[in-house]
Amino acid sequence: MRKRAAIGAAGLGLAAALAAGGVAVAGNGDDGPSSHRYTQKQADAATEAALEATHGGTVNSVETDSENGATYEVEVTKPDGDTVDVRLDENYQVVIIEGDGED
Repeated sequence: MRKRAAIGAAGLGLAAALAAGGVAVAGNGDDGPSSHRYTQKQADAATEAALEATHGGTVNSVETDSENGATYEVEVTKPDGDTVDVRLDENYQVVIIEGDGED
């Protein structure tokens, strides 16, 4: 099971998510390097990039990830209700967006 830091940002849209903030500095996901940790600033940047890529929605979690060459994985429930995993590289560029396997 992956360790996830829940985002306190509920509601739709980038502004709502960023205004609420709430991502604690957390440890790594099971897929990422064990020494990697991320800061609030990095979590906020990953959140912003993921919401931009999905055209809004609600961020459910942010974690480190090495799948598909990613650095971060952001789980987003899109405005249409679908949940996706947005994988981002170290520069917060989208590597891949795929359906969340936990649905």
